Amino acid sequence: MSAALLDFPPAGPSARDLMERALDPHMLLGMPHLNGNGLSETWLMKELGHRHWLMLACHLRLDNADFRTADGEEAYAAICATSLTDARFDVVQANDILTIHSRLSAVSRTRTSTRHELSIHGRSVGAVELISTFVHRTIKDNNHSIARVTLPEPQGERFQPSRLAEKDADIRNGRSATHFGFQVPANKALRAFQFDPSASQEFNGAGLFYFAEYQALADRALENWFPRKGPVVRKDVFFLGNIERNESVFFDLIDYSDEQKTVHGQLRRENGKVIAKIFGTWKSLC
Repeated sequence: MSAALLDFPPAGPSARDLMERALDPHMLLGMPHLNGNGLSETWLMKELGHRHWLMLACHLRLDNADFRTADGEEAYAAICATSLTDARFDVVQANDILTIHSRLSAVSRTRTSTRHELSIHGRSVGAVELISTFVHRTIKDNNHSIARVTLPEPQGERFQPSRLAEKDADIRNGRSATHFGFQVPANKALRAFQFDPSASQEFNGAGLFYFAEYQALADRALENWFPRKGPVVRKDVFFLGNIERNESVFFDLIDYSDEQKTVHGQLRRENGKVIAKIFGTWKSLC
């Protein structure tokens, strides 16, 4: 009489285990993380967006970042504002170890902030804050129908102040007159650049135009107009809408200062609807 041996595959790590691994503060940098100016801003925003969503899932005591409305519909932690300060990306090289120290705080019942301090060998190379709010589509498969939605929150939540969240609310509601020294209400654009985003490259897994691609498109336009533009030092982006696949998007240069090396621009749909306000400072602008 012989006993059959059952071959059970080894249990793999859980999604929760992998979320914790993905939030490890240390990363070895290589070519995917870099560009011609050092650390890639677009890669960084994607990585910090991912960490923001994982941190939010852990904060809400979820096993993964599958956010749902009260009636079980898909919800998304949409980034509504980002702020990059004191960037020194040009000193970052391959094989450096990037350290990301992050913390999360609730800003209101609908908005969450994560702050990320970036360093190489103990030296700061920048700081980033991201503000998100939960949204869902009010019309199936329609990116123009994105609207905010409230999800259950931990009991006893204490809200923390955020200047970025306050500025975002002021810009969104037309209460902000100036930012970076520029008039926030848009005048006639000095120049405009048209893009036709790729569904396979610039839209995310939720079918939305990915937040990290807003600043990437803006940079491509600015490099066309200012070919010797230096590395970014500071940048604030306020996200006001989304686009459909196969829809053109335009970057308008609203104003700029050679002396201050600053730019005010916006992304808009063809019908004029503004979907982002962008303010930035670079080491050089010419």
